[in-house]
Amino acid sequence: MGLTGWLRWTWRQLTSMRTALVLLFLVALGAVPGSIFPQRGMNPERVVQYFDEHKTLAPILDRFSAFDVFAAPWFAAIYILLFVSLAGCVIPRTWQLLQNVRAQPPSTPRNLGRLPQHATFTSAKTPDEALAEAHALLKGRRFRTALADGSVASEKGYLHETGNLVFHLSLLALLFSVGMGALFGYKGNVLVTEGLGFSNSASQYDEFRPGKLVDATELDPFRVTVKDFQADYITEGPQYGQAKDFAARLGYQGSSGAAEKDYTLRVNHPLEIDGSKLYLLGHGYSPTFKVTDAKGDVAFNGPAPFLPQDQGSLTSEGVVKALDAKPEQLAFMAVFWPTASRSADGKTIVSVFPGPENPAVSIAGVFAGDVSKGPRSVYRIDPSMLTRLKTETNVLTVGQSLKFPDGKGSVEFTGYKEWVTLTVTHDPGRLPALISAALAIAGLVVSFMTRRRRVWVRAAAADDGSTVVEIGGLTLGAPTAEFDDLVKALRPDDAPTEPVAAGSTKE
Repeated sequence: MGLTGWLRWTWRQLTSMRTALVLLFLVALGAVPGSIFPQRGMNPERVVQYFDEHKTLAPILDRFSAFDVFAAPWFAAIYILLFVSLAGCVIPRTWQLLQNVRAQPPSTPRNLGRLPQHATFTSAKTPDEALAEAHALLKGRRFRTALADGSVASEKGYLHETGNLVFHLSLLALLFSVGMGALFGYKGNVLVTEGLGFSNSASQYDEFRPGKLVDATELDPFRVTVKDFQADYITEGPQYGQAKDFAARLGYQGSSGAAEKDYTLRVNHPLEIDGSKLYLLGHGYSPTFKVTDAKGDVAFNGPAPFLPQDQGSLTSEGVVKALDAKPEQLAFMAVFWPTASRSADGKTIVSVFPGPENPAVSIAGVFAGDVSKGPRSVYRIDPSMLTRLKTETNVLTVGQSLKFPDGKGSVEFTGYKEWVTLTVTHDPGRLPALISAALAIAGLVVSFMTRRRRVWVRAAAADDGSTVVEIGGLTLGAPTAEFDDLVKALRPDDAPTEPVAAGSTKE
């Protein structure tokens, strides 16, 4: 075949409808891990938790981009091949449809009696008058007609193929829109405690994913403040402890410099600012502590976000780092229980309700040393680099304090605040994708509701001076009653009619 022949064969295989369907199935199959495993772009806290719970499996899955499915190279390869396959399949068909629409209807077959729909009757009109009447009737019913050689050829129903092509072209536009969003859009995740806020800057996000062509230094400079967060839980019955509603009261200011506005952010009710959308994803607790160092100075005073270890009770773990403590920096690990209660055996503390009915913390370990040299994450410390102070596990309620040994200082549990996880997405392809999806559905509906129909009418003089009118019809798919209606409209009331062939109703 040669190189050119092999290239042509490969192109034909790639642009076949069969290959497009296989690639479409692979896209759907490749998206399955994205619904099974937590994704970094949607819920980074769950990804960290998954790594902690599956220390062997998680790194293996990460090598195959199981936590970044929609940004994985293998998913992009399937996506691009599907785009090329659809383009190579649909664009030539579009050009062919345009040519067919501009062409004359097919010539009248020699033997109309072989068609699935057929009828013959006699008329007192001349052949020219009968054909003129048929031509006017078909034209009035929006058939494309051609009158020649003693017959009328007509065709109708190109909307079937048009709807089919609109559907596939819309799929192409949808893929293009999604790709445009991936190139020119961005997504950022940020954890914000009540009373604090963030600006739309790459440095403010805990995780920021810009598109390939996004300049992270030129984002729209809007600002958001989390004023309050409320979560309502079911307090009785078999669904005890399950959440009923989440609501975060925000204050936001757009890049235009207008006055700050308020908005109540709920799940599936995003806030739109300057073309970006802000979503509420998760929530948790930030216990507040007051840490005093060995000199009696306050080294830390404020909230520390803790990560939930149990979504049912919101039992959370976290780390507090007092970097301003002197002469040594201090850090401690703690567990927060929203509603603390003794277990059945009385030996351990558990949280029996996710709401903050009886908040308490347990100081699990206190450390001294150069905390700044450890992990930069606010949720972790490296105990091997620090000196562990000899303290027993202590449970503190609001207002209680714990003194560190050797006069190193103390910590007071002063209360709690709640934090929310927010996702900011900027996707310029969102509106084109919506329009493309709507057009795809409309094209599919039109394709299902219309059929290609062809009708031919031939008129010839009989030996007795009358005119024999013969009508044949061909419908793509199941025959419709339209052919019978045409026969009734053309046939005189007193004209005898031969039995109509299978696919039409007998007169």
